[in-house]
Amino acid sequence: MQFDVSVALTWVLFLALFPISFYWLRRAWRIGVRRDYSEVALKGGEAPPNPRKWAPFELLINATGGLVLVGTILAIVAGALDYASWSAIAGSTIWCKFFASFALGRHAHAFAVRAKG
Repeated sequence: MQFDVSVALTWVLFLALFPISFYWLRRAWRIGVRRDYSEVALKGGEAPPNPRKWAPFELLINATGGLVLVGTILAIVAGALDYASWSAIAGSTIWCKFFASFALGRHAHAFAVRAKG
């Protein structure tokens, strides 16, 4: 049996969908249900001055990304998607979530009043 890199990468991407979706849905749960705003719109590891204001947007970003990945996992297991389709959906979702969270963090911190020193 010969080792095929493309098959290994396919499995790595598929298996990575599980912890990524769990992490994003857990963040959405913490924001929406537990009202924990410590991970909302982070920039440099720090939350903005008013994280509650930005919590609905972060909740939407995380919940949407997590649910899309869970739907993708279910479609893969059901055999409803071929490799090109599910890898495009998963990859686009991951990148769009990263960009949206990054943009939200920068936008939320743009309005912070900075002390002049």
